[in-house]
Amino acid sequence: MAELVTGDGTDVDEGATVGYEYATDCGPTVLGDDSTVRHGSILYGDVRAGDEFVTGHGVLVREESTFGDDVVVGTDTVIDGRVDVGSHVSIQTGVYVPPESTIGDNVFLGPRAVLTNDAYPVRQEETLDGPTIEDGVSIGANATILPGVTVGAGSFVAAGAVVDRDVPPDTLAMGVPAEFGPLPGVLEGGNQIA
Repeated sequence: MAELVTGDGTDVDEGATVGYEYATDCGPTVLGDDSTVRHGSILYGDVRAGDEFVTGHGVLVREESTFGDDVVVGTDTVIDGRVDVGSHVSIQTGVYVPPESTIGDNVFLGPRAVLTNDAYPVRQEETLDGPTIEDGVSIGANATILPGVTVGAGSFVAAGAVVDRDVPPDTLAMGVPAEFGPLPGVLEGGNQIA
């Protein structure tokens, strides 16, 4: 196992694996103050999380992923390595986040949302290009964000939407493929995660 470095008040359940050694020279797993890793979760070496990092059960966080403060990673979620996540982020049950993805601050990813990083899986040799989710974005349940897409700050992606191109800031994206429109009044004012 890789070295585990924890802050004050951090709790790792029995049955969680923290510091999974994926390579002989991998670095430590670092968890800030008041963090909780629940039973069945696996965190690889070379993972760094700030204060108040919390997992549900059965979470997988692979190597070279970083998290700010106050991040919740819901049950059965996969953070598939080389992912950067900001602070005050709520990632709900069953979300998939692929390598080379970036998630800003004050972001909500709804249940079973899927981010992708390979435009032509097993058909062409491609450079992996995960999405960028900017600050203050909300993504609804079962939405899919395609490779290389940037979802602009303050935008709202509706449940079930398939986003195949960049979303401008402060925009509503809905449908398959997603169409864009202004944020309705009920969605203005930003996320209330922090």
